[in-house]
Amino acid sequence: MPLDEIDRGLIHALHIDGRAPFSRIAEVLGVSTQTVARRYRRLSAEAGLRVVGLADPHRAGRAQWLVRLTATPHSAPDLARALARRSDTSWVKLASGGTEIIAVVHTPAGGADGRSLLLHDIPRTAGITALSAHYLLHTYLGGPTAWRVRANVLDPRQRRQLTPPARENTTPSPATGATPTDDDRALLSTLQRDGRAGQAELAAATGWSPATVARRLAALRASAALFFDVECDDTLFGATTQALLWMTVAPARLEQVATALARHEELAFVAATTGRTNVVAHALCPDPAALHHYLTHRLGGQRAIHALETAPVLRTVKAAGSLIPPSARPS
Repeated sequence: MPLDEIDRGLIHALHIDGRAPFSRIAEVLGVSTQTVARRYRRLSAEAGLRVVGLADPHRAGRAQWLVRLTATPHSAPDLARALARRSDTSWVKLASGGTEIIAVVHTPAGGADGRSLLLHDIPRTAGITALSAHYLLHTYLGGPTAWRVRANVLDPRQRRQLTPPARENTTPSPATGATPTDDDRALLSTLQRDGRAGQAELAAATGWSPATVARRLAALRASAALFFDVECDDTLFGATTQALLWMTVAPARLEQVATALARHEELAFVAATTGRTNVVAHALCPDPAALHHYLTHRLGGQRAIHALETAPVLRTVKAAGSLIPPSARPS
């Protein structure tokens, strides 16, 4: 399905404020509320559009590991689906001809219990031939920062109209404000399935009053402890070729290189990790020729990159939010 300007504007608007009322988005786009609601339902059904609410891992006391698994061809798809069903995983991808699985695993920061998946569950799974785990040290692009190709439709005035007041008037600080607690578990779990869940649904899930839900949501958002991401089929934006790039960068130049990469339109994710390859990025390009051009020209100009491994992504089994069956997608 091709995307027109209204579709693209709606997706950009949701990146700015995932819970913005359709009436406000409609006013900014210059269309009716019914048009926005109808487009949202169509994009949800046909393009996998979904808003998900996510806790900032550092504020929530969580560590993130990027796990690479090499598996036999017949076992890799089943293993990827099994990993996707777990509540402690996100961004599960099949790569490298379908024999490599890449996933983000969320564990309690510094806790021994959180290493069970890495050190116990996975090695006992049949069909795995290799495993490596890379601690995500710092994210330069990704999370609350949208891929630029998805967020290039609305002008500065429209962006200001959609920016929530708490973000417009203050700079959220991870050092201050609300921090997710065990009491927020039901709230965050519901938002991870549907970031646009209504106050009544959130109140039913938490046992709180709608007013309490509204106050807690506002506090978590104002302190950047909670952000909203948007899932959508990136092929509709022309990204038919995707790859994960594993780079070895001179430590003294890592900050400079990663900051520069975060400005590249071809990349949707850039992070520093532990391991022999200390920078990882997710590239989205129109075709293999465009990926080759990016690797040889733009990345080739970064002299501090000493080694580069490219793992083509075949399929994303799970994105940022909870895995839910298509029939249960929010309408």
